[in-house]
Amino acid sequence: MENVFDYTLMWQYVTNFVSEYKLAASIMLLIVLHFFKKGLLRLIKMRSSNKGEDRRNQINIMEQLGNALIIILLMVVWSTEIQKLAISIAAFMVAIVLATREFIQCFMGFIYYLSARPFRVGDWIQMNSVIGEVVEMDWAKTALLEVDKETFNYTGKHVYVPNSQLVTQTVRNLNFLRRYKLHSFEIVNEPTVNAYSLLPAFHARAQAHCEYFRDVAERYKGLIERHLEQDFIRIDPEVEIKTNELAKVVVKVSLFCPTVEAHELEHKMCSDWLSLWFKAMKEDVSSQQSALGQAQNQPEAITTQSSGF
Repeated sequence: MENVFDYTLMWQYVTNFVSEYKLAASIMLLIVLHFFKKGLLRLIKMRSSNKGEDRRNQINIMEQLGNALIIILLMVVWSTEIQKLAISIAAFMVAIVLATREFIQCFMGFIYYLSARPFRVGDWIQMNSVIGEVVEMDWAKTALLEVDKETFNYTGKHVYVPNSQLVTQTVRNLNFLRRYKLHSFEIVNEPTVNAYSLLPAFHARAQAHCEYFRDVAERYKGLIERHLEQDFIRIDPEVEIKTNELAKVVVKVSLFCPTVEAHELEHKMCSDWLSLWFKAMKEDVSSQQSALGQAQNQPEAITTQSSGF
């Protein structure tokens, strides 16, 4: 009688054993595949050494494929448990993400900061409407020492900004404004005097106010323009005269000056312009009065001559 080997029955026996004794089957599978991989790699090494060939790359690929095969077979053995665990983990992770959404966004903002480096500790930055110096930063927040928008002086207040705003909001690096700034202001007058006649004298006075820091401003200008790769700063004060919608005379002054002295220079230049303006007004009034006096004297002289006749 001929014995026939039933492969179907054997496969069913193996699958039943694996499904009932998964831990033992996993250990046996690890041992068998490990020694099979080691034997195959040793065989390849022996053949390569006998032939004098360098097969380190093939050996490495074979080893990684063997490890991948072991992992795949173990996942097949434990597929049911992995599926249940994945469903549980997915539901749990959704709850975790919803509960810690803000913290995750802050951490992603910190990762963005590490990769992009838009600023560093000690720089002046603007986030939304807040301007300040970066004094501390961690994975959750950025601490700023607030700076006043108008005077660029420290207010003494600390502002803590979530790192999530690094991704969702615009961040402006204002570090070049720490020492020097582009400052501009306007002076409005009634159109009683020809403003263009005062322009040369006023420009000379404004130039004199800016002369003592000119050398430092030149060096700082070069530093900023090299860093930004743009030529946009002028050292000499610029004065522009125009009118507004109310037909008033508007004098706009723009200058590159030390940040801490910007408002003091503005007050000095306003004082210079107004002194020139009122002096010109006084001269105009005097000239008008003298012209009026001469006009009144002429009829009296004519009357005297007529009475002599």
